[in-house]
Amino acid sequence: MASVLTELRPTPRLLTAAEREGSAAGYTRNTLHAEADFSITALVWRPGQRTEIHDHLVWCTFLVLQGTETENIFDIEGDRLVRTAQRQRPTGSVSGVAPPDDIHQVHNAGDTVAITLHVYGADLSKGTSVRRNYQVRTAPTYSS
Repeated sequence: MASVLTELRPTPRLLTAAEREGSAAGYTRNTLHAEADFSITALVWRPGQRTEIHDHLVWCTFLVLQGTETENIFDIEGDRLVRTAQRQRPTGSVSGVAPPDDIHQVHNAGDTVAITLHVYGADLSKGTSVRRNYQVRTAPTYSS
């Protein structure tokens, strides 16, 4: 799927002008297509917007259509959540996640709207791919 996204190189014009603006209330999901085996969703992130720390039910491959996405990667060590990495993905970057080792948080640390296009391995027309959200008891730390 990553090679298809890289080859096709879709643009933010997949969305209407209103959809590309997002919402001040939080990042927005725009379902573009859904069927039994996969879904295509565009997420729009205004500056500072973020997900909860979460993992997924199914695989996902995504392309940054506009802006930069920042992803914090987490692992569980004993009974605590530890941030193990942070990745910056600029426009054009393609990446993916797959259960069970996919605990992460995504946010827009930039000062412009970011848009990401996600292809999920399931029909998500009636929900999301999030399996569970994680709570951080103390500030997440990097492990060495």
